[in-house]
Amino acid sequence: MSKAVRALAFAAVALLALASCHKEQKSASAPEPETFAFVVYPGAQYLQELTDLDKRAAASEKPNEPVPPLAIYDTDAPLETVAEYYVKQYGYPKIAPDATNNFSAARPQAYYRAGDLHEDVVPIQPLLQKLGVKTDAVKAQGKYRAVEIASTRNRPRVTIQRPYFDVLKSQVIDRTMILMAP
Repeated sequence: MSKAVRALAFAAVALLALASCHKEQKSASAPEPETFAFVVYPGAQYLQELTDLDKRAAASEKPNEPVPPLAIYDTDAPLETVAEYYVKQYGYPKIAPDATNNFSAARPQAYYRAGDLHEDVVPIQPLLQKLGVKTDAVKAQGKYRAVEIASTRNRPRVTIQRPYFDVLKSQVIDRTMILMAP
């Protein structure tokens, strides 16, 4: 997935990938399988409009390639609770405090990160305009906390974030968003 498409996916839900996350995806040794077994957090609700927007962004950025499978959900559950659920489902031992994993050479399979909603939305404004989405980036205010969980076999990468910015509603949403994508 290109940096712009990945950026839109996160901006649509205030989850723009940091440059290190994008590099991690590019360096993956084996491509993801065509279909994923999406694991849905109990009680999470599917966000059809944001999922469709991300799929349109992927199609716009790479028109000659199939749209990758992805899904976006949200829940009232705390970020830590949702993250622990996915770490357990994926069979990973724990969530590292950050991507450096105490300066280990190996990137952790799951780690915390933080970001700024406004700084994530501003760079993707041209792509949003190209897709016909009018959003008020000024309303994207505040910091967020996120967890990145690496893909495994037939399961996609999972990004969990709270709060997130909904670019369709131009509103910060104080819920935990779950993005599953290759």
